[in-house]
Parts: sequence; structure tokens; C-alpha cells
Amino acid sequence: MLQTKNILLGKAKVYILVFFSYYLFTINSLSENNSRTEIYAVLIILDKVNSQSDVIEIEVGKEYKFKNLSINILKCNNSKFDDDPEVTAYMQVRDTVNKDENKVFIFNDWTFASSPSIRPFDHPVYDIWLKKCYS
Repeated sequence: MLQTKNILLGKAKVYILVFFSYYLFTINSLSENNSRTEIYAVLIILDKVNSQSDVIEIEVGKEYKFKNLSINILKCNNSKFDDDPEVTAYMQVRDTVNKDENKVFIFNDWTFASSPSIRPFDHPVYDIWLKKCYS
């Protein structure tokens, strides 16, 4: 009899521990998921033909026309927990001159401000670099 009471008490402690661990985990994950993306992204665009660079500011979610490029930033984030924060953005770029239906975007991926060579924007006329994101 004494052993069954100890087993039941041990099971109850385990269930309580599992419940509170799950509760703390869900609260923590919800608070991390509530991190907002920034509202504006700053890009540097280099025209390789005439060596002119332009700094543009794009509102996240809005399409921006730059000469014959259509640029859309879907997300722009600053990392919160680094000593050297990383700026990342999800960018889609279309060339409006190219009417090839098989290739919709000339760039459709994440880009990093500190290392643009990880996912380089490859275009014969323009280079685009992410500079910063802010609200």
C-alpha cells in the first residue's frame, strides 16, 4: 500500500511539472512570435552602367518601381539578441523589361545586410544591397 501512494504522488509531480513546463514554453513562444517586422527598408542600388548609386526607402509590403525594376520587400527584421545585430529582409525583384513568363522574379529570397554575398542579387545592370530596417 505504501508503495502505491508514493507512485501516485510521483506521477502527480511529473504531471504538474509537465504542465508548467508546457505553459512556460507556450508563453515564451507566443512572446517571440509577436515580434513585429519593421515598417521601412533602406536599400542601396548601384547602376553598373553609369556607376551611380541611389539610396531608396521602401515601405514593407508596398511595390516600388526603380527604373525598369519592380522591388517588393515582404519582411524586414532586425535581430534582437545579438551584440552585432543582423538585418534581414525578404525581397522580390522583377525586371519589367523582361516579359519571359517562365521566370517571374529575377530575385526572390532573403537578403542580409552584413553579408550580401550569401544570396547575391545577380543582374547585368543593377546591384541591390540591404542597408537597414526601421519603424
